[in-house]
Amino acid sequence: MTLPLDRERGPTGTHDFIFGSWLNGLGATAVRMAGAVPEPVRNIIRALPTQPPSFALARVLDRVLLPHLDAEIRLALSGRAVHVELQDLGLRLRLQLNARGFGLAPSQSTPAVTIHSTSVALWRLARGVDDADRLFFERALVMEGDTEFGLLLKNTLDAIGPLWG
Repeated sequence: MTLPLDRERGPTGTHDFIFGSWLNGLGATAVRMAGAVPEPVRNIIRALPTQPPSFALARVLDRVLLPHLDAEIRLALSGRAVHVELQDLGLRLRLQLNARGFGLAPSQSTPAVTIHSTSVALWRLARGVDDADRLFFERALVMEGDTEFGLLLKNTLDAIGPLWG
């Protein structure tokens, strides 16, 4: 079977297969495991460097989020550090959008926004199970920092909709 070619993503359907069902299964498994991480392990994770997991998340966002951002939104979001703290894992991530896509925010950067959440809440948001307003209201998702930038980020994600089906 030959799949029709999409110039930006390769054969049509390939992106959805690779980053759809496979990533859904991986994400769901990771979220289940995150809830079972004991406090001593979270303390160890907190002490680890943020670069490897931040780099991995940046690559995923380049595939699933970046194609949905038009030039105006990319410009508005560029150059500002976003820190994400996954409380159930003790994991800290530092990201920044630049001309080439998502990457690591410089280690000394002051975040424009810091997002505190659990992996379960972010996974539910990415899959469209819950919307950001509900998660904010329930305090499952807390955003601190530049209010205007945070609203731009939230409204952009709301307009795109679920990143995984």
